[in-house]
Amino acid sequence: MGTAERREAPEDAAAGVRRQPGYRPLWVEEPARRRRLPDPVRTAAVRAVIIIAVTLMQAMVAFLCTLAGSWLAFPMVISSVASTVVATWGVLDVWVTRQVWNQRNGVVSVPSSTARSLRRERRAARRQAKAAARERERIRRRGGTGQLSHS
Repeated sequence: MGTAERREAPEDAAAGVRRQPGYRPLWVEEPARRRRLPDPVRTAAVRAVIIIAVTLMQAMVAFLCTLAGSWLAFPMVISSVASTVVATWGVLDVWVTRQVWNQRNGVVSVPSSTARSLRRERRAARRQAKAAARERERIRRRGGTGQLSHS
């Protein structure tokens, strides 16, 4: 491909990549919808997934050994029970680690959240309604119509 051909190739605006006419990329990168997990939580989650995978393999081996009538069936069942306890601990570890991380580092508060803005609008409307009611009551007490005397 010559330099003249390269110059004529359209440039992909999103990726900044030169491409040939008729070329379609295999995938289009999109921004992540959620932020990635904090490192300690991710570590605990990976550890939990590995423990659960080993537990499931042990349970399957225990089941197959039981079907085959092997002497290994009983030790495998016992180790599967113990591994199930460890897997439960692993899942709880992920949950606790996540809670602790959120508590220590705080959850990012977004002041422009929809709920806050709605509450703010309702509060402002209530204040205006109360102010209008006070004004009407003040005018009623004075016996006036609410208009200036010189108009």
